[in-house]
Amino acid sequence: MTVAVVLAVSAAILVVVLGTYLGTRRTERGARAARDAAPSFAEPVQPEAAPHVDPDYLDPRTIKVGDTVDRRGVRARVIGALHLSWQGDQWVEYLLEEGMRHYQWLSVRERGDAHGELSHLEVHLWTPVPTEGMVPAKSMLIMQGVEFFPIERGTAAFRSEGTTGYPERGLIDFADYRAGDGRLLTFNRVQGQAWTAAHAQPLAPGSIKVDRLT
Repeated sequence: MTVAVVLAVSAAILVVVLGTYLGTRRTERGARAARDAAPSFAEPVQPEAAPHVDPDYLDPRTIKVGDTVDRRGVRARVIGALHLSWQGDQWVEYLLEEGMRHYQWLSVRERGDAHGELSHLEVHLWTPVPTEGMVPAKSMLIMQGVEFFPIERGTAAFRSEGTTGYPERGLIDFADYRAGDGRLLTFNRVQGQAWTAAHAQPLAPGSIKVDRLT
């Protein structure tokens, strides 16, 4: 009788233990299934890094006398600069020396909108052309077979820096023209001297690189 009671109690304990174990496993499986079914959330997207800026990019307004300017593989040294002003407008023309007695002018000019705000930069590389005795007309003129039409003329004050061939300070008369294809022509003279002429095509500001004077 005692043995039967002990066996019965033991069997009951075993049933309780197994039931508890199986219930625990079911609970764990249910929790795991719930986790697997739940939508997953990705890690927060990190903000993109700032775009890489080309360190060779040059703001043409920062060119200085003594720098070496690279224009699509053509290198020239800045040997002088003219700082000009006319009717509140200011711009700079840099004298470039590419080799023995080979000179060109690089002009950098800010243009504003109707409200006086900066709208764009005009960068031009000027190549001297013989005037052949011509003087700037107030109407259309023909230079090297191309028709040019007047766009601007006046007398600007200038200050010279470095080697320019101009006096330290003075006044310069100018007359600017534009052809139908966008080509520019300018006449200029220091008051009391002969007219000189040059023509140009615009350059993109980003097409210029520079080696700084150290």
